[in-house]
Amino acid sequence: MDEASLLAAKAEARRLALAAREARPEAGAMLRDVILREAPPPPGAIIGGFWPMGSEIDTRPLLDALHARGHTIALPVTPPRGQPLFFRPWSPGTPMARGPMGTQHPAEGGPVTPAWLIIPLLAFDRTGARLGYGGGYYDRTLALLGDATAIGVAYAAQEIPRVPTGPHDIRLPIIATEQGLIRA
Repeated sequence: MDEASLLAAKAEARRLALAAREARPEAGAMLRDVILREAPPPPGAIIGGFWPMGSEIDTRPLLDALHARGHTIALPVTPPRGQPLFFRPWSPGTPMARGPMGTQHPAEGGPVTPAWLIIPLLAFDRTGARLGYGGGYYDRTLALLGDATAIGVAYAAQEIPRVPTGPHDIRLPIIATEQGLIRA
């Protein structure tokens, strides 16, 4: 598939995934339960999460539970385009700052390197292929943190038959939804 066709296929998949995404308040607690039951991080792991935006699945119940279990939680700061994400420590009550594209991150704090990542997905398939918002931030971050465990999270309704992928798109070994865990 040539570059123009790939970009067009990804744009259409993003459009369909956004249309399928419907915020459900109970889904965040269900996602938390799935991950803690079926793929919990090892004790002491530094967790790189994300603050949900818009109608993304709510990761806050999971972040709170992992913090309560003694994990250091870190949230990404979105740098200028073309750079990988970097992470700052977060705990309940941490002052947040607004970032680009509707993101939020801890207002202060030095960089933290997570060993376990929770990654937002716009669309995914059963092979671990994933689609984000198109900035490539997580692909660059995953390449940099190659040894980190990465789990994509989304609503089950965001699954599509086949995600269009290119040579720089990194697949995920695990995807969690409110309905269960998918091992690619």
